[in-house]
Amino acid sequence: MPEVLRFESEPCAPGWRLVKNLDGCGLDRKIREAGWTFFWLAGEIGATVFGLDEQKTLCRAVEQILANPGSAEFNSLEIMRVASEASKRFLGVHYVTVSARSRHIQGSAFLFRAKDLPVRDRARSAAA
Repeated sequence: MPEVLRFESEPCAPGWRLVKNLDGCGLDRKIREAGWTFFWLAGEIGATVFGLDEQKTLCRAVEQILANPGSAEFNSLEIMRVASEASKRFLGVHYVTVSARSRHIQGSAFLFRAKDLPVRDRARSAAA
């Protein structure tokens, strides 16, 4: 990512960071102001994870969503809903349900993925 697209963030899952102090609309606005594009695809993906510690359970739910093969084709994820009320239990164990959708940040206004490029162009996009 170029320097103009650096946001306040914190580690979330291996190789992923959680953007702080911006929702999806705010992030989209900042990305567009920098001349980049923030795509999203219709449809949601989700995960429900059981655990004792609510924060760790939430992180595991996000990691499970990121492990979805469809998530690998995009470079960002927008968390739409988190259901983690203290009353949500199954056999005395808390559970968290997270719903999200895949998003993609790129300089071009046309959505493409590295696998869609000819082999000679893949090296250029990886080095850019």
